[in-house]
Amino acid sequence: MSVAGGLHTAFARGEAVGCGTMQIFSKNERQWQAKPLLDEDIQRFKAEQARTGIGPILVHDSYLINLASPKDELWEKSISAFAHELEHCNRLGIPYLVTHPGAHTGSGCDPGLEREAEALNRLFAEGVGGDTVVLLETTAGQGTCLGGRFEELAWLIEHVSHPERLGVCVDTCHIFAAGYDIRTPQGYEAVFDRLISVVGSQRIKAFHLNDSRGTLGSHLDRHAGIGEGEIGLEAFRMLMNDQRFATLPMVLETPKDDDGSADIRNLSLLRSLRSEGLTQNGEKAG
Repeated sequence: MSVAGGLHTAFARGEAVGCGTMQIFSKNERQWQAKPLLDEDIQRFKAEQARTGIGPILVHDSYLINLASPKDELWEKSISAFAHELEHCNRLGIPYLVTHPGAHTGSGCDPGLEREAEALNRLFAEGVGGDTVVLLETTAGQGTCLGGRFEELAWLIEHVSHPERLGVCVDTCHIFAAGYDIRTPQGYEAVFDRLISVVGSQRIKAFHLNDSRGTLGSHLDRHAGIGEGEIGLEAFRMLMNDQRFATLPMVLETPKDDDGSADIRNLSLLRSLRSEGLTQNGEKAG
């Protein structure tokens, strides 16, 4: 949801399209600089959250941040910017900060992961962000981006000194583009069984629900409306009725239009899928 006009304005926009939870940027996602977070901003944000009851809230960090960069200047700049994002979440009472695990930009996967872990370890050791949990987002594995394989996320969790501050955000478009086929019951179960076995079920904290304009294994990070891409409706039907994830926040990053009708349509479609079929335990979904 847009925060144009102030962070608190996202709640009215979310309320208008029927959000139960939502994701925001705490600053302009394509700029390094951020306006100071004033006490008045925090009070307005918390008041609007209390009024609407929308939550939990996720923040997505700036697209400029690269904690895996081999370039010292960019790496240090990224650490500083990420620290500000963590502190904003902590002051606003937001539990989750979503981040892409970064890109090694040619240094190699292993050095990139080591760089990412070192950055997170520094921030967590200093207590930056309080109890805010960093959610490592699954990626499409495009270019030199890390996070396209579940094992890379597991390596980071294992090598960060405060693993209680790390979780995983599963992006359906990204895992499909990375080569994980969730379109059939057999494929769906194999993928999520694999994810749970590699990172642990307790680490999966949130979902981004997006169809994919790119084909399976294309490594294209191109989102589509639910049921309008290469994944199709059946995968989302299975996810909506999967009891393992029933209580987790799930947000859309699907294409928008000016009047919010695309969000309303996608949310309505997802909720209609959840009213059908059976859960993992064989109970009728509510």
